[in-house]
Amino acid sequence: MSTDADTPTQAGPREWWGLAVLALPTLLLSIDVSVLHLAVPHISEGLDPSASQMLWIIDIYGFLIAGFLVTMGTLGDRIGRRKLLLIGAAAFGVASLAAVFADSAAALIAARAAMGLAGATLMPSTLALIINMFQDARQRGVAIAVWVTMFSVGIALGPVVGGAMLEYFWWGSVFLLGVPIMGLLLVTGPILLPEYRDEDAGRLDLASVALSLAAILPVIYGLKEIANDGFGAVPVAAVVVGLVVAVLFVRRQRTLESPLLDLGLFRTATFRTALVTLLLSMLVAGGTYLTVTQYLQLVGGESPMSAGLFLLPAAFALILTAVLSPMAASRFRPAYVVAAGLVVSAVGHLLLSTADSTSGIAQVVTGFAFVYAGGGPLIALGTDIVVGSAQPEQAGSAAALSETSTELGMALGVALLGSLGAAVYRAGVELPASVPAYAGDTLAGAVEAAKGVASQAEVTSLLASAREAFTDGLNVIGAIGTVVALASAVLVAVVVKLPPTGAGDDSADPAESGAPAAPVGAEG
Repeated sequence: MSTDADTPTQAGPREWWGLAVLALPTLLLSIDVSVLHLAVPHISEGLDPSASQMLWIIDIYGFLIAGFLVTMGTLGDRIGRRKLLLIGAAAFGVASLAAVFADSAAALIAARAAMGLAGATLMPSTLALIINMFQDARQRGVAIAVWVTMFSVGIALGPVVGGAMLEYFWWGSVFLLGVPIMGLLLVTGPILLPEYRDEDAGRLDLASVALSLAAILPVIYGLKEIANDGFGAVPVAAVVVGLVVAVLFVRRQRTLESPLLDLGLFRTATFRTALVTLLLSMLVAGGTYLTVTQYLQLVGGESPMSAGLFLLPAAFALILTAVLSPMAASRFRPAYVVAAGLVVSAVGHLLLSTADSTSGIAQVVTGFAFVYAGGGPLIALGTDIVVGSAQPEQAGSAAALSETSTELGMALGVALLGSLGAAVYRAGVELPASVPAYAGDTLAGAVEAAKGVASQAEVTSLLASAREAFTDGLNVIGAIGTVVALASAVLVAVVVKLPPTGAGDDSADPAESGAPAAPVGAEG
């Protein structure tokens, strides 16, 4: 029988206002992702990056976030999660200004890298603070659903706001969005957010930090290059080196009194399954989003503003299912709710796998809406399963692992599936003799090259072939997404055994139920 001492503290008005503050960086990061994908054709025209540089502009941000999330999550446990959040907000604002005024592809890649490094401080800090501010499992579920909803709102607003800005201003204007949002966070954060840190945490092990980066970044680089150019000595060696270093990293964590990553979090099958499912689903979502946004503009012929409006049904579907998922999980097992959503996503991916380049964009928009609608339960409930299984003093590490799965999945999706789509395009496009060779690298390049071709017949032939080849890439990505979604649905339904959140859980194992222990180390 539980006692009052065992009852989690209920969140009050200050915590809920604090949640509103934490929504700001979440909103910004999701806007930033969706805006950038819409800006790809404009960046291609303005900076003339190579196909490889364009992919780096898109995915260096996610790669560095993924590389530094574990470090930043643990650093927040040590120096204070609010402090790290505010430091990251200031750095992100400065890096955004650098991106605004980038005058070359290399400069934009550097600015995006700085944004990724700063962004790595934001997401684990927000999630860790939510864990500590909302000790009651049901309140925490609602708070995380609100957090996910703000991410979804950003996805919804990004295409519309960004599309409008791209319609009337140059591509660099889209990065200006980060400056006022980060400024508002810097003003309101110290007033409304409490500080939390683990008073018993040891010093940050710099050797572990170096090992974590040396494990993650070479693997990402190697996989990206293999997907782009096929198997070669350098990328294969990079993957092997990264995996070897990962083994050394794990061995070091087991010997440290205060490890950078608490491996004890991986003891439960529920935790491991949620992380893997988030990784795979975000991988597919990242590649799909990049391809669909380019399809709407370069195959469908839509303007940035119009393309943004066509993405709204998917974003609103994600918002709706993310908000409703905690309610459904109070009556049904969370695993069943997540699995049902993944089946819905599989239907969407199947629609994308059968789209063509001539029948209009209705099927692509509908399929993409199904993909996002099915992702809402996973993002809301999967994140809660991961972070809710941690003790409060482990909040930063758990949040960092959740975000690592999400961000690494998105980045790998852009790199792997984006590169796969590009490979399918290059293999399928047919170039007339008078067309420059760069038209065979990307669809954006083909559209640009067509402007300099005098023969209307050759223009028609080039664009028809290029759009068909690009759509073939979308079909392949859709087929992969279908398989991944169905396999993930089965995995979650079989492994995750959590009861409905509305059921009594006095007898449940806290490690499996997602209910954290009593709060520790809180400061006003």
